[in-house]
Amino acid sequence: MTVDVHQHLWPAPLVQALRRRGSAPRMVGQTLLLTGEPPFEVNPLDHDVPARTELAAEDGLDTVLISLSSPLGIEWLPAEEAAPLLAAYHDGVLALPKPFGGWAAACLSEPDPVALEEELARGCVGLQLPANALADPVGWARRAPLLEVLDRRGQPLFVHPGPAGPLEGEVPGWWPALVPYVQQMHAAWFGFRAFGRPAHPNLRVCFAMLAGLAPLHGERLAARGGGRGVVDPEVYLETSSYGTRAVDATVRVLGIDGIVHGSDRPYANPTVPDLGTAAATAAIRVTNPHRLLLGPAPAGNTVKGDFR
Repeated sequence: MTVDVHQHLWPAPLVQALRRRGSAPRMVGQTLLLTGEPPFEVNPLDHDVPARTELAAEDGLDTVLISLSSPLGIEWLPAEEAAPLLAAYHDGVLALPKPFGGWAAACLSEPDPVALEEELARGCVGLQLPANALADPVGWARRAPLLEVLDRRGQPLFVHPGPAGPLEGEVPGWWPALVPYVQQMHAAWFGFRAFGRPAHPNLRVCFAMLAGLAPLHGERLAARGGGRGVVDPEVYLETSSYGTRAVDATVRVLGIDGIVHGSDRPYANPTVPDLGTAAATAAIRVTNPHRLLLGPAPAGNTVKGDFR
């Protein structure tokens, strides 16, 4: 089964909840208003379920995993504000038809492991957390109650860019995606190496957008005393917004077993990197995503699964 581990589709209950809000994050008509980012005009077709189902079929996908758009900042809201938005997201995503599945989300101002457990039991494939919640030892320690739920259930963590934060002056529309998001993913990658993995030795983790290409800094890490280390078999990187050159460079550092297909649709068009062989494409789109979501398959077993 071919998998895209990273797409966004705002179900109707979430859109309605955003329109009821009086402060960011909120929607006024089709305009999304956030703190720290320019107003964004939402195309309703981007979140139309039949249209997105057709796109998934055109992309040859059997499973599409939907995640909350963490740059909205919902996870960081006070619990009483986050709760109705998270409920709307979970109810809407879990009600989507095939091929869609979903990542759970969690309030960070007052983490609730019981609520997370309930959403995972309802069918979410794992938990998404914003990268700026995992950038330092304090962040990893504060998320430990949520990560312990994943540890116990054997389900993965997906690390996704969070809010861009306040920006001074006008910036181009591409700025958040190329500067704050990349910085966040870079910090989360090295934060996991230094603080996350020692505390959670069995946790499977997937970093969005090739972790901002942080793995390519291995030589600098070694030069500064951090060691080169060994490739972590339970760490994965998804490919959204990158093409053949970036994916090939990452494969040269980490090998192909940790690369999984993600598109970030509708904010980026999906690409399939040309690594020269059909086996490489199958690894990225089929074999590796299944290991991320289900863990290593027993020897001799054919990879299969339904993440709904």
